[in-house]
Amino acid sequence: MASPRPTPQSAITSNPAIHAGEPILTGTATPVRAIAELWNQGMAAEEIPIHLPHLKLYQVFAALAYYLGHRDEVDKFILANRIPEDLVGKKFGPATGKYS
Repeated sequence: MASPRPTPQSAITSNPAIHAGEPILTGTATPVRAIAELWNQGMAAEEIPIHLPHLKLYQVFAALAYYLGHRDEVDKFILANRIPEDLVGKKFGPATGKYS
């Protein structure tokens, strides 16, 4: 007997222990925002599994469907995880606790 096909709804979950409960792809720690960001930067959905090979194409489409239905929520996660402009290109020195 074949296993049931995952639905877009079952492909997305949240777990308070992973990324503070933001939506992730079920069975992974990949947040929906990661897929949304690549897509927003112009990457075709079909290309995303090439760059994130642990994902299947159906997972990418499920993440995009979730994103399009919950855009405000996911955009807040994207914004919250942006690297501040003043730190772009800098390296953190764990020994000194400073950026250079």
